[in-house]
Amino acid sequence: MRAQNYSRKRQAIYELLLSTDEHPTAEWIYNNLKSDYPDLSLGTVYRNLKLLEKNGAIKSVTVINGCERYDAKVFPHSHFICNKCGKVIDVFYSKENSEVSENIHIEGAKRIDSFSLIYYGECNDCG
Repeated sequence: MRAQNYSRKRQAIYELLLSTDEHPTAEWIYNNLKSDYPDLSLGTVYRNLKLLEKNGAIKSVTVINGCERYDAKVFPHSHFICNKCGKVIDVFYSKENSEVSENIHIEGAKRIDSFSLIYYGECNDCG
């Protein structure tokens, strides 16, 4: 995480994101930290998520059922989203497929800096 004014709450939000594969919402984060930080507000969670995202420490995956979902795994990977329950699952590439952006040509684009690929379907829990 890039240097900023230190904030215990921001650090707690970031560490919680690092510790889970849930791709949580701001509300989930708030509910999981509220007991440790009684003065924590949902607005504080949202502001810190935006700051962490702006600094490249986390990324927004997508909006599911009206709620933005977050990920602290910022290295290249994709996601699978269950159409029934909204579960988000990380999708990793084999070594030979890891440089997808190098094998794509887009007419009029000088370079590709990043990409986002999301698969949709039904997870094992809903199947």
